[in-house]
This record gives sequence, C-alpha cells and structure tokens, in this order.
Amino acid sequence: MASRYKEVYAGWKANPEGFWADAAKAIDWFKPADKVFDGAQGPYGRWFAGAETNTCYNAVDRHVKNGRADQTAIIYDSPITGTKGKLSYQELLDRVNAMSAVLADNGIAKGDRVIVYMPMIPDALVSMLACARLGAIHSVVFGGFASRELATRIDDAQPKAIIAASCGIEPNRVIAYKPLIDEAIEFSAHKPANVFVIQRAQKPAELKAPRDIDLLAAMDAAKGREVACVPVAATDPLYILYTSGTTGQPKGVVRDNGGHMVALAWSMENLYGIKPGEVFWAASDVGWVVGHSYICYGPLVFGGTTIVFEGKPVGTPDPGTFWRIISEYGVSAFFTAPTALRAIKKDDPNGDFIKKYDISCLRTLFLAGERADPDTVQWAETKVGVPVVDHWWQTETGWAIAGNPVGLGILPVKHGSPTVAMPGYDVQVVDDAGHPVGAGTLGNVVVKLPLPPSCLPTLWNADKRFHSSYLDEFPGYYKTADAGLIDDDGYLFIMARTDDIINVAGHRLSTGGMEEVLASHPDVAECAVIGIHDEMKGQSPCGFVVLKAGVTKSHEQIEKELIGLVREKIGPVAAFKLAVTVDRLPKTRSGKILRGTMQKIADNQPWNMPATIDDPGILDEIEQAIRAKGIGV
Repeated sequence: MASRYKEVYAGWKANPEGFWADAAKAIDWFKPADKVFDGAQGPYGRWFAGAETNTCYNAVDRHVKNGRADQTAIIYDSPITGTKGKLSYQELLDRVNAMSAVLADNGIAKGDRVIVYMPMIPDALVSMLACARLGAIHSVVFGGFASRELATRIDDAQPKAIIAASCGIEPNRVIAYKPLIDEAIEFSAHKPANVFVIQRAQKPAELKAPRDIDLLAAMDAAKGREVACVPVAATDPLYILYTSGTTGQPKGVVRDNGGHMVALAWSMENLYGIKPGEVFWAASDVGWVVGHSYICYGPLVFGGTTIVFEGKPVGTPDPGTFWRIISEYGVSAFFTAPTALRAIKKDDPNGDFIKKYDISCLRTLFLAGERADPDTVQWAETKVGVPVVDHWWQTETGWAIAGNPVGLGILPVKHGSPTVAMPGYDVQVVDDAGHPVGAGTLGNVVVKLPLPPSCLPTLWNADKRFHSSYLDEFPGYYKTADAGLIDDDGYLFIMARTDDIINVAGHRLSTGGMEEVLASHPDVAECAVIGIHDEMKGQSPCGFVVLKAGVTKSHEQIEKELIGLVREKIGPVAAFKLAVTVDRLPKTRSGKILRGTMQKIADNQPWNMPATIDDPGILDEIEQAIRAKGIGV
C-alpha cells in the first residue's frame, strides 16, 4: 500500500495541538487537559497541562475492564535459568496490586522516589507499574551496576526505598545484588528507609531487619488486596532514567506521565505497525530506555503482549535463541540493537540457525541504539526475509525521532538511514554557528522546539544543566549531539556522535562512514573507528575490527585489504592507514561501543573505567593491541 506518511506529517505540521489531541484519545484520562500544549510552563512548554491520569491504570486496569483480562500481558523466557512463564492481564493486575499494597504499607506515596535494581524478570515490570500505580517516581538502575555508580544515583534521586532481586544471572556467573546495594548505601549520604528483595533460588540474599524486607513473602500476605490508582498530573514525573553525562556526573532524564503514554501508543500503531493483542518483543533490558518504552509501557498501554527475556543473542545456548523465541511465541514485530545482530552474524554467518525455526509470524525487524551499518541490515534482510527498519532516538526522547512508519505504509528503505522524521519532530541540520546547511552536507542534527510529547521536560533537579546540555548552543533548537545529513529526499543519515567527527588535516570526516566501509569487507563481523592524535594532521583514523568465525586469512592480509578498501571508497583524504584486529570490542551493557574510552587509551590520556561497561577485561586487551601496533608508545 502507498504510505500515508507525507499526509500525516503535513497534518501534524499544520496543526500540532490538534494532532496530539487526537492521539490522546487512545489514553484514558481522569480529567482532560486544560491545554494540549502550554508554552508558558517549563523550559520549552508542557504537554496536556491540567490533565490527570495514571500510567498503571492505562497499562493494566483498563485492559482487564475492557475484555483483555485473560489475554497474555507478559511472556517470560529465561534460557539462562531454564524458566518460562506467562502472566495474563488479570494476573499482572493481581501482582501489581499486591506489590503496591506492600509499598504503601511501608510509606511509599505519590512523589516519592524508588530505585528499581533488577535483572530481566517479570517482577521488574511489576515494580515499575506498582510505583506508577501509587504515583511514586521510579528510577531503574541496571541490576549489577557498580556500587559507587548506584550511590551517585541514590544521592541524586534520594529514594525512599530500593526494590531489588537477590541476584542476576549471566551465562557464566551469578551476581549477588544485595552486597552491591549495601555497599552503595554505605557510600551514599542519603539512606533509603527500606530495601525490598525478591529472593531468587540461585542466590538468596541475607536480609537485615528492619530495613530489608522479603518482598515475595510480603506480597503473598497482601494477596487479594486492591490498591486504587492514584491520579497524577499528566506533567508529573513517571520516572527518572540516568544517562551518562560528559562530566562523569549522571544526568537524570525526567519522563512525564501523560505525554509519554500518548507518544508510545501512537508509535505502537503507526511506527511499529502493531495491533492490540499482538506480540511485540524488544530484546533489551529495563535498565535502558528501550526497556522502559517498549518492554514495559508501550506494549502494555497499547494492549499488546510483551516479552521479558533473560539471556543473550548468542551463547544461551546458541545463535538461534532469538529465532526460537520469535517462532515459539508468535512475535509480530521484533526490536533489537545492531550489535546483537552482528554477534549472531559472527557466530552464524550463513544464517543456518534461522532456518531451524518457522518465523513466518514475523512481519518486521526494527533496529536502534546505535548506527545500523548497511552490511548488517542487508545480511538480516537476506537471512531473516522481512523488512529491516532502522530508527533513531535517544534516552532523552523516549521514542523515535526518525523512523520508517510501518503502520502508515512502509517507505522505501535506504541503507544507512533511519528514514524520516516522525510527526512531532522538525529535524534540521545546522553548522556550528547554527545556520542551516544544504542537502547532503554533514552538520549538527537539531530539533526545532517545542519537542513532542514524551521528550524530557528537564533533568531531575538540574534545570540549568538541562539548558546548558541541550538548549543553549543552538537557541530555539534541541541539540541531539549527533552529526548527520539530510539528503534530497528528506531522508536523515546519522553519521556519528558530534564528538565522533574527526578532523583530519582540516577535513571533517565521519567515523560512521569509515565503519560502513570496513563492515562491508566479507571477513569483518563488526568494527569501530576512532580518531587518534596526529602531530601533522590533528587526527588520524584508526579502525578496530572483529573477524567472523572461521576466517583463515592472516590479520596482516585483512588489515591491508581494509586500508585499500577505505582508500578506494572514501579516498586518500581519509588518511586511513591503521587497522587493528581484536577478538572483541569494549561495549556498554546496552551494546554501545566505548569509542571515547578507546580513543583515550590510544592517545595515552587518563581514563576512568566506564560504569556501564559489560566486561572490564576487554580494555586491557584493547590496550595491548594498540601498543603492539606502536600507537601511543
């Protein structure tokens, strides 16, 4: 079918308030908005001012009332523990009510903050929803996060309580959470009154009365109790989600209740092309924004079925895990990170594991979280056999800035592009002085204010920092801190974070463009390009590559071929003369490559161990590989 995108986007542009007022009909409100958009509130205005609602009511209660009580709300699949399970909307409501009762009995009320420190188990979602039911503000911190980092979040959010599991389970180890929490509370000036612990059989925690409470036992005692959903203002915070700041001090992104639900409900239908009752799977984690938006709130507010997956794309037990789950549960739309696909491609380059499963239920595969290199997209298109849709957004926005709106009729895919701006976003590219640049010219990607519903209204207790981080550099615009270009057809290409643009002898070059070339080499599984200090040129590019399984050529031969490939595709201007073969790349838990840390190591600058790193040992390997090439020696 022909896409309705242009007409829908033009309709939003002509009447933004009318567009979002219409989208808001998908949400149940206790009190309607006085104003769809109030430009006098907050740094750039607030959506649905004066309205009252409750996110938990919209995600759970109304579906039970409206005939979805027996529909599956949450599917749990943990290949790590060998556990599977399902919760209907009625069972989810019962669990949320029981947890809400326990929290309320211990003094948690509207406006209080609660840190959720959880692995990927259904009670992670129950915890978020129970907080939302009471009007409390949750802040999910990735389970297993280091004590010092957890302490900075405790001091910033000042939570009344922490909800945690006793442990998290990785493919080769069990991580006890309680000692990390105890240590974090010791480090922090603020002391939460309670730690509610979900005891897991793999490693139960030692509880210290009266602060520590066995949450499942308390919920059993509260079974059958009903706790009313507390009405909150649409503009009240639903959650705080910390994202790493350039100063090392985390930034608490605030998400409101009303606009968040409106944008997510619109995106489920129009961007992801999902219908209520269908199975939507975002293979992420609740510690990240994707987990908030599209494991917990988006699918449930929309009346869909969501999957909580405790495992990895490879090794639990093999690179066929994703396809098994899609087949077993009838997944209609699947959302993952390019890094997960690259891991699968590395272990299963011919897609043999895909062929073992009937995945005919799958209509679309969505990618986000980092740049989707064309080689990975093309591999997935060929092997999975469905449209592969890159889309681009940020922790700060909570949903896609740009994407390919499947529900409005899919647009032609251009590899390397997340397609076009979604309604609500007027995306532009400007130079460093804030002047618009022409089509095809690399520059700073910005969004004209006001931002649409769901985007952060500010940072937690840090309005000044919000201004300086996002609004001051380009007045009238939100700074995405990404660099990119818009082509003649209006397609956006995100090339790098602005601090990943390297300056080689006066030429501004995108590391993303070079990575695209390296990834096209048939022996390369994944890669990263950084700029390293060069006395003559300012910076020189250095490429790190991980090879596919079973490659027999020597590293020297492949590195030589890569240097020739970049010269051929980008030209001598790139001055690409350094390729380094490594076994793996350092990444965050969400799969982002730690290019900044690699650059500091290469340039012999001081660096700190990133709090979000998945495996700290990788950085030693990277340093050895860098020095072996004579870099920074």
